Amino acid sequence: METIVYNAKGQEKGKIELPSFFGMEVSSVLLHEITTAYLNNQRAGTHKTKTRGEVSFSGAKPWKQKGTGNARAGQRNSPLWRKGGVIFGPQPRDYYTKMSKQKKKASLSMAFAVQLQKDNVIVIDSVKLEEAKTKKVTELLKNLKVEGKKIVFAIANDSEFRMAARNIKNVIVENIKNVNAYQILWADKVVFTPEAIDLIKERQSA
Repeated sequence: METIVYNAKGQEKGKIELPSFFGMEVSSVLLHEITTAYLNNQRAGTHKTKTRGEVSFSGAKPWKQKGTGNARAGQRNSPLWRKGGVIFGPQPRDYYTKMSKQKKKASLSMAFAVQLQKDNVIVIDSVKLEEAKTKKVTELLKNLKVEGKKIVFAIANDSEFRMAARNIKNVIVENIKNVNAYQILWADKVVFTPEAIDLIKERQSA
């Protein structure tokens, strides 16, 4: 399975053989599971409401039991009253969802396959910049005709390129060694370098 390699000017430079997992069969069930787990693990779980035992009120009875014409009331912290406690409100919890290494590896391969099927994979020969300027990355995107609200550069570690791209709202630069299935599926376009493809092939075959 081959794809075209472009240079920084958007010209075809040659072709590269993609790893076999770019053509693997996709399981929507697994991709949904891994995406849900990733989003769960981003949650802080710090939401909190006060129960009737935590609301700051005196324990005094609001009025006497009989003779006032009012309904019976024991405390002002009742959930039925304004500023009272909350019934069954959210409490701090850990949303962490564990996923096996096998599922993580398989889902990442499937994410690459999905993007290739949608023709959203672009390979560029190099992302080396003479200087870390945002303008250079903007020119690169224009030359490659990369369009979309969400563009992920899954490349080998390149601090200068990362620095140059950080001010572009719709561009994320991620080290290929750390990329996950959610990031790949989230993108409208995924840009690789040949070096990154070699590294991800190593990672997935390990």
